[in-house]
Amino acid sequence: MTEEQTNISETMDTKMSETTGINVPALENEIGINLYSTTTAGVSGVLRYQPTDFIVREISNYPYEENDVIDKNRKYLMVEVTKENWDTNHFLKAYSSALGISHKRITYAGTKDKRAVTVQKMSLYDVTKEQVENVHLKDVSVRVLGRSQQPIGLGDLEGNQFQIVIRNIDLPEAEAKAAAEKTTADILKAGGVPNFFGIQRFGSRRPVTHHVGEDLLKGDLEKAILRYVSEVYPDEPEETKNVRRYIAETNDFKGGVLQFPDYLGHEKALLNHLIARPGDFKGAFMVLPKNLYTMFIHAYQSWLFNRIICERLKNGLSLNQAVVGDIVCYRAKDKTPDPSRLEKVDEDNIDGINGLLKRGRAFITAPLFGSVTPFADGIPGEIECRLIEETGFTPEDFKMPAFPEVASKGLRKEILLEVEPNVLVAADDLNEGKTKLTLEFKLPKGSYATTVLREYMKTNPLNMS
Repeated sequence: MTEEQTNISETMDTKMSETTGINVPALENEIGINLYSTTTAGVSGVLRYQPTDFIVREISNYPYEENDVIDKNRKYLMVEVTKENWDTNHFLKAYSSALGISHKRITYAGTKDKRAVTVQKMSLYDVTKEQVENVHLKDVSVRVLGRSQQPIGLGDLEGNQFQIVIRNIDLPEAEAKAAAEKTTADILKAGGVPNFFGIQRFGSRRPVTHHVGEDLLKGDLEKAILRYVSEVYPDEPEETKNVRRYIAETNDFKGGVLQFPDYLGHEKALLNHLIARPGDFKGAFMVLPKNLYTMFIHAYQSWLFNRIICERLKNGLSLNQAVVGDIVCYRAKDKTPDPSRLEKVDEDNIDGINGLLKRGRAFITAPLFGSVTPFADGIPGEIECRLIEETGFTPEDFKMPAFPEVASKGLRKEILLEVEPNVLVAADDLNEGKTKLTLEFKLPKGSYATTVLREYMKTNPLNMS
């Protein structure tokens, strides 16, 4: 194990929140989150005890006609898919195979959690209602809605409605209820929770993606690949720890491919490419799905974004009351924040903008750093500039001359996640003597439910995966 890898293992403990004095798991510190926004101690517990404990219903007004007849203007069959314990990509592969079509003929608005019950719209190109009715997969139901002229695409949703059960809570019902009610009150008073990128963005058991992104930004593609395939994290299975150590110590890619389990197909694909084309590190990355090799840069931007929110709160700045120098965005027609409509706060407009913030028509933003991302002024700008300067990167670095396919112009994103949770407390029917919380809330697209749940649980993110 390298010195860097050893340090990772040694630091996976718990650290104190710098605003509330509540312990924050080091796994969250690793992804740029070092505080909670609520003051309760948390109920702990476990998420996803069973798939039906995590229900996600897509909120979508995507248009379609209630007509199942194919014609030249309506080639896309719109369906509602309900699936339990299915990863989105695995479902697409299995369902397209059962229909006898390419998976590229099935489109959707967003990926969903695997260990969950999920309900979402999908569009099927040139498929009939009869074909759908003749296909049956375990724990999947598909309801035909009608037809559309255009396929549904990524982002074509307003958000998601969640119903989530936290089980195996050691607290008595009365104590759990008091904690949950206080947490909810804190959230409602603040107008929501910090809009952190959750652990899923970085890797739940192996949060390595932002470190790979940092290597790519430095132009060191070889180090980025070696880190991705060989860096060891304490919470991953022993079999993968062993093969990663083997590769780090021997650089034997052929031996590594043979030892990696089949479920680590991305690592095997990278190594197989390098075995066939030694030294072609860029080509190795590009054998991965595009959404994965671009995710590395996005993860690094997300890590910096999380740090900016924390620094803002530690400096006593609000998430929903602007100060001079802030940059805000406005609500779009679909009711979601529109990062393309930005305005800087100054002495002349601050009162009007804070009025819009109070009414939910504007949002304070922070940068997902890129080559052309605008910076705030005043205290918010000082925080942003200091953190980017600490990285050693400049906007020019995000043009990625060594790997332009992952270049990022960046953008600004809202720092407050609006949410109004409803919570019920009861005896845990699956664990005698324990308590459960059932939470219901809706979130805009691109948000993480765990960002809300962490405020109630205040536990290791592994208990939430």
